Amino acid sequence: MIKVVKFGGSSVASAKQFEKIKGIIEADPTRQLIVSSACGKTAKEDHKVTDLLYLTHAHLQYGVPADHIFDQIVAKYERIKTNLGLDLDLTDQFAQIQAQMAAGCTVDYLVSRGEYLTSMLLAEYLGAEFVDAREVIAFDYSGEVNMEKSATQFAARVPKGKRVVIPGFYGALPNGSIRIMTRGGSDVSGAILAALSGADVYENWTDVSGILVTDPRIVDNPKRVDYITYAELRELSYMGANVLHDETILPLADQQIPINIRNTNDPDNPGTMIMKDCSEQDEKNAPDYITGISGKKGFSLITCAKVHMSSEVGAVRKVLTVFERYGVSIELVPAGVDNITVVVETKQIEDHRYEIIAELKEELRLDSIRVMDNVALIAIVGRGMSQKPGISGKFFAEFGAHDINIRIINQSADEVDIIVGVDNTDFEKAISCIYDRFVLRADD
Repeated sequence: MIKVVKFGGSSVASAKQFEKIKGIIEADPTRQLIVSSACGKTAKEDHKVTDLLYLTHAHLQYGVPADHIFDQIVAKYERIKTNLGLDLDLTDQFAQIQAQMAAGCTVDYLVSRGEYLTSMLLAEYLGAEFVDAREVIAFDYSGEVNMEKSATQFAARVPKGKRVVIPGFYGALPNGSIRIMTRGGSDVSGAILAALSGADVYENWTDVSGILVTDPRIVDNPKRVDYITYAELRELSYMGANVLHDETILPLADQQIPINIRNTNDPDNPGTMIMKDCSEQDEKNAPDYITGISGKKGFSLITCAKVHMSSEVGAVRKVLTVFERYGVSIELVPAGVDNITVVVETKQIEDHRYEIIAELKEELRLDSIRVMDNVALIAIVGRGMSQKPGISGKFFAEFGAHDINIRIINQSADEVDIIVGVDNTDFEKAISCIYDRFVLRADD
């Protein structure tokens, strides 16, 4: 059994959090490969190291002194080191970073030093070997991770049977220069390393005890999800659930490596297990009808109407081509006999709204076109819905009972999710009523 464990910024924010990590690692000898984010905030008034490094680079870009910002970073690491009683001397590391800053280093190099320094401290504290991510994670010049080259480097650089700490968030281009990932990239680093190591489980340790059924800012104390499939999670994440970086799932899906979301501050909580297939768990305990509910506001519905539009060859292509010309991505395209509705984020059409409308009218010779703004999309996701005849009708009846007007409906063929469009003003009420009726009172 091999586990790759990744600790987020809140998990490495202070010496106290480092101590919690040590307890977690020592409790399970299969936790051999550890991936670390940069130090996060210890309090509301504190700053994330990554934010301070970005701010430092911005100051340098405009010729503004940044020593006072960098001094905060140094102080944070020295405080953790002192409180843990470590002998590791970071003086040379700080001096090297400052020399690179003076020479005009890239933002990728500077920002990556947060994960680099945090991982050095963590490796020292755990008695583990430190391996620099630039020696393992290989990027192509296109910015894509080269998994084949990374696998070769992983095999050559990461020792088997030893506890190893590797920084998250970055790797190296073919010329050796540092390349960082997008924010949240430490999750992706952990997933890549789990895939390269052939891990049995990828544990992602953060400050929440797994995935919640819905947003706790909308529903008080929502239930935790015990098991969820990759497909369900991607649906929820796409519609706004802030759980994992979307690219985290992809390196693990092919190898069917489960992801376990755990809480560093509550290590005995089993958290949420994300799996390719939950059928074995579902045989023991039938899945809830709803796994999760998520959504986003700020969409527009553009409805193109024309008699017998559904029988016109190429109509859908013409509609989509107009949006493609303006670089607008499409969320949904529900259609009727005489109309096609295109759902897009309102902000994507704000600069070209009238040009798009004019081109649609001209190219399709429409009878009419209507635009509705201020629409929210809500994704109701659950592999158990397919086992419940009439569940869609019950959702809609519940909306009706709460005077919520449904603007659009879309259901996937595999019945894993139903997407409903409602007015922005009904967004929170719609999520709350579905949660109350079909999660809290599911057996009623």
